[in-house]
Amino acid sequence: MPQPGDIIKRNRALHPPAYTPNYKTSVLRSPRCALVSVEPGPGENTGPIFKANILAPLENDLIRNYAKDGEAIGERIIVFGKVLDENARPVRNTLIEVWQANAGGRYRHKNDAYLAPLDPNFGGAGRCMTDGDGNYFFRTVRPGPYPWRNHGSDWRPAHIHFSLFGDAFVQRLVSQLYFEGDPLIGLCPILGTLPDAAARERLVAKLDMNHSVPFDALAYRFDIVLRGRRQTFFETRPEGM
Repeated sequence: MPQPGDIIKRNRALHPPAYTPNYKTSVLRSPRCALVSVEPGPGENTGPIFKANILAPLENDLIRNYAKDGEAIGERIIVFGKVLDENARPVRNTLIEVWQANAGGRYRHKNDAYLAPLDPNFGGAGRCMTDGDGNYFFRTVRPGPYPWRNHGSDWRPAHIHFSLFGDAFVQRLVSQLYFEGDPLIGLCPILGTLPDAAARERLVAKLDMNHSVPFDALAYRFDIVLRGRRQTFFETRPEGM
């Protein structure tokens, strides 16, 4: 079993290859030349430091934080969980940013031309921080699926984007969470780039009725695991070979 302080190499077999033609945009985004290793310095291996006073009172409540004359429309949900490092230690006081489409599947973004209407009381973005035990939660509406121009008209499953930092800038994780039982998950070309079924499953938030709010909101648990404090920041460093 890994001990605190161990350096654990990344298993690249679990990560999607850069070039995956079924996900159309990866064709242009994938590198054409060999990657260049850059030795990280103190600025990459330390910080940032967040304090709770950077957050406004309603930033973790997407149902109300943009509301003008009411609350956001849609299936009300709570998303909660723990942020841990790879040795199962809590990642404390780290900032989590989330953004999503509304209940109809439309983003509040000038480039989103989907025909679903905007909700005047839903902005689709929020922030929260983990506590001393690595716990976090936010309240929102379940986002709707939407079509996208991948190969013809594929459909994205309901999902929420998230970004968070660990103990260092180079630990930043940007990803998406999906919802248990969504039939579109198995059809998604983006999720399909992950070659390992267990890795895909770790992106699915699980329904948790024990934490649901009666007559208000269902709850979904989504635990996030970052690399450890002594992680191998770049696999080409001598200590990671």
